[in-house]
Amino acid sequence: MAIFSERHNYSAPDAEITVREDAPEVLRGSIVVLASKAGMGYETLRKEVCGLLGVAPDTRGNWSEPNVLSEVQNHLEECDWFEVYDVIEGIATSLQSRPQIYGQSKSSADVFADGINKIFRKNGIGWQLLGNRIEFRGSEAFEVAVREGTKELQSAGKNTTANELHEALRDLSRRPNPELTGAVQHGMAALECLAKELTGERKLTLGDLMKKRPELFPTPLGQAVSQVYGYASNNGRHLLEGGEPSLEEAELIVGLSGVLCRYLGRKIPKA
Repeated sequence: MAIFSERHNYSAPDAEITVREDAPEVLRGSIVVLASKAGMGYETLRKEVCGLLGVAPDTRGNWSEPNVLSEVQNHLEECDWFEVYDVIEGIATSLQSRPQIYGQSKSSADVFADGINKIFRKNGIGWQLLGNRIEFRGSEAFEVAVREGTKELQSAGKNTTANELHEALRDLSRRPNPELTGAVQHGMAALECLAKELTGERKLTLGDLMKKRPELFPTPLGQAVSQVYGYASNNGRHLLEGGEPSLEEAELIVGLSGVLCRYLGRKIPKA
């Protein structure tokens, strides 16, 4: 049954993203509650958590529900931050094979994912659970530009470009260390691929394309795209010593690539 805020479509704005390489206490403390709400029994939960963290379950007379849940919670409080997200993925995977919860319109996996994602958004945690994978979450503008852009490109049959954007997101999502140069490379590759298809100039780089075909973007945006390409070449493709981009810079490049790909994708005539 939908709760009050869902029935009346009330929601608070997402908190500003401030957490990336951390798993705050509020997240660690919510996993047991949300897994139980999704229908996972306490013994199954202990098996999942202990298996994912590589620790032995304490089964020496420790079988009561309160004790088992306390043991699981202790493991979650003591493990490394990135292991918390491993546990979330493992629980999500396990729940995908479970039937819909009796009396609810959502599947067990959806109940768990909705709860976890609410914790992420409410507490400024820059991750999201999509299916059974924890992936990078950016600002609302970033999500629209990149994820919605990827869906549009896939629907239009531009699978190579869509795959490059998807790979950029996967590089940003790597734990414990994101692949920042890879994210920049894939973001620019997506834009270059689409520009080549639109112009038919398949042998030119994006930088050369912008010089030869400045009409691809409204003036003077083409100059800005050329400068972004130059930055990406120095900080992604042809990396200089000490030139690795920061997470914020990589996110910016991927976000720009997404929105520019959406723009170009809408200029390509539909078949």
